Amino acid sequence: MKYQVLNQEGKKIKETLLPKEIFGVKINSNLVHQIVVSQMSNKRAGTAHVKDRGDVRGGGKKPWRQKGLGKARHGSTRSPIWVGGGVSFGPTKEKNFKKKIPKKMRRLALSMVLSTKVNDKSMVLLDELKIEKPKTKIMTEILKNLSCQKGSTLFALSSLDKDVIRATRNIPKTKTIQAKDLNCLDLLNFKFLVMSEKSIEIIKETFFKKIKHTYDIIN
Repeated sequence: MKYQVLNQEGKKIKETLLPKEIFGVKINSNLVHQIVVSQMSNKRAGTAHVKDRGDVRGGGKKPWRQKGLGKARHGSTRSPIWVGGGVSFGPTKEKNFKKKIPKKMRRLALSMVLSTKVNDKSMVLLDELKIEKPKTKIMTEILKNLSCQKGSTLFALSSLDKDVIRATRNIPKTKTIQAKDLNCLDLLNFKFLVMSEKSIEIIKETFFKKIKHTYDIIN
């Protein structure tokens, strides 16, 4: 698969071959949806907690006798229908939202989303991404040159470049992530993906080095 490589000024300098087993895979929307749902569930803190009738204070004495007053029968003021009583079916800290997904499924979904970025021309491939000073103005100019200014942009860095991170963090709808930490949720949350040729090598080494691909590839 041939794909154009740009410089930071937005000019085409050459073409490179993308590995089909990563960037040429047919998408399975059900699989991608399953991976995204699992990622969102795993990010939930699960800190919401309410007290049920066994946790609230008081309620040891019967409010009034069982019969003879013409009132409804009650055994405790901590019942959910009483003011100050417990809460029924509320969120508790004991609930576990974690979802386990096999590693091969996660990697396959990642290659599907990357393939979609290539097919939609939403991936910008650079020869290198490097700035001299951590200035927001420099990164804004680069986004303008790459025609990514009108949409949200995700930078996949080949290494932990603190200058790029600092220069990008104040730009709206823009995020930086290391190529070794790429995931479906972040890729789908941003319209454009910007990375260097070195980042492709990092992705290949991290996710697809020891995987034998047996799924459909786009011709």
